[in-house]
Amino acid sequence: MRGLCAVLLPAIMLGGCINVNAPDKPIVIELNINIRQEVIYRLAEDAADTIEENADIF
Repeated sequence: MRGLCAVLLPAIMLGGCINVNAPDKPIVIELNINIRQEVIYRLAEDAADTIEENADIF
């Protein structure tokens, strides 16, 4: 019985160890957001308003 405990006790103690280490480099999350379409739409709307207001110079 004593021999069995001497074998199982270290196995149980070592089996439950978990090491968690922080990464060396920071976590990088890349967000590719396309806002170009909205900007072009607003510019096109503003340009249309400008052309309507100044029809004599266009």
